[in-house]
Amino acid sequence: MKGILGRKIGMTQVFTEDGVLIPVTVVEATPNIVLQKKTVENDGYEAVQLGFEDVKERRATKASKGHAAKVNTAPKKFAREIRGNGMTDLELGAEVKVDIFEAGDIVDVTGTSKGKGFMGTVVRNNASIGPKSHGSGHHRHIGSLATGGITSRKGKIDKGTVMAGQEGGYKTTNQNLEIIKVDANENYLLIKGNVPGPKKGLVIVKSAVKKTKKDAEILVSYEDEVVEEVVEEVVATEAEPVVEEVASETSDAKEE
Repeated sequence: MKGILGRKIGMTQVFTEDGVLIPVTVVEATPNIVLQKKTVENDGYEAVQLGFEDVKERRATKASKGHAAKVNTAPKKFAREIRGNGMTDLELGAEVKVDIFEAGDIVDVTGTSKGKGFMGTVVRNNASIGPKSHGSGHHRHIGSLATGGITSRKGKIDKGTVMAGQEGGYKTTNQNLEIIKVDANENYLLIKGNVPGPKKGLVIVKSAVKKTKKDAEILVSYEDEVVEEVVEEVVATEAEPVVEEVASETSDAKEE
């Protein structure tokens, strides 16, 4: 398994050559640094610890400074482990860039979901709504808790019973997302669909557990057309004042 740490920038859309619109999430992933390697002999499992985004030393703890100093780098804002043997050949202090992935790869993206505050059981747990008649008096309430239709429970509420409460703000993973584009020069990934968390939220992008690679989509490039439009606008704006000056000079000459 391979992976990289990044930051969710937001969502946009791209088009394929067939005219299909694809909604994508932009994930910025500047080069990660290998901070530590875990081995079966020492730790009982294989993993690589990556660090993302430097943090000011005055804001870092003494432990994080010492940990980063072992590989001659600055303390990191976000450090996580990528388990498996897919990146064990990397040396301490090595850089991990977005080009470890390519278009068509299937990935799982993990992040912290948006916090939504206190929510009822209908929204939070997709519970059924009660009868909507006037005499019901039970529309969006939670319903029976202690018995659940079984009289032998004697009022006991089981652990994990769905209720109203805090919604969002927890670790979650969106699985089987396709990478549409990888830009190693600008350090970003375009991932099909949505990923957990708000804008500027930190995420982990790693190889999917369940699925494999797809054929890469061929995207439409608008770079040449945009350049031509910009050039035409510049030429038009530069030509207009010249025409006005010539027209004003001819009118002045006729008046004289």
